[in-house]
Amino acid sequence: MLIRTKTKAYRNEVLATVGASLDDEARALMEEDLRSPSTEDIAVFRAFAKIVDQGTDRFVVIETAPTGHTLLLLDASESYHREVSRSMSDIPEAVRQLLPRLRDPAFTKVFLITLPEATPVHEALALQADLHRAGIEPAGWIINQSFAPLSVTDPVSSQRRAREFRYIDEVVREGLPTFLIPWKPEPTKY
Repeated sequence: MLIRTKTKAYRNEVLATVGASLDDEARALMEEDLRSPSTEDIAVFRAFAKIVDQGTDRFVVIETAPTGHTLLLLDASESYHREVSRSMSDIPEAVRQLLPRLRDPAFTKVFLITLPEATPVHEALALQADLHRAGIEPAGWIINQSFAPLSVTDPVSSQRRAREFRYIDEVVREGLPTFLIPWKPEPTKY
């Protein structure tokens, strides 16, 4: 629902600014172009840029899975360039500053958060490689819900604890600060 709202607002903005001075044929072409999937990518990219921009005077925490939408945000630059060539209007400063801010370790701290299990660790490692390619360096890792720091006697919990060390070692070998959060029977309340 939020993506649809942001996309509609973006379409309306382009039509009201750039589209206002176009003749009927050019406006019809623009409307068709604005129905393409890249329009949604641009709208999400701009909304993301606006959220990151709020970090200039406060902390902004963005939690997302290591696949799917996160990678779309990193790949949005191609759609962004199409938008620039299409609109020629002023690009919001938040959008202009997004990638420099994400790449600036003084402004952005990216922590990869994972469970000490094969799939979550390997997905987060793949995300780390994608971040490196985008020029974004993670500040560290957080391994959540781990049995490793606990003293357990239950046989099932003991087996789980033993399996975790392999994946914890994979993360530690990355050489970044790593924080191990023990499993708790009740969720932490903030």
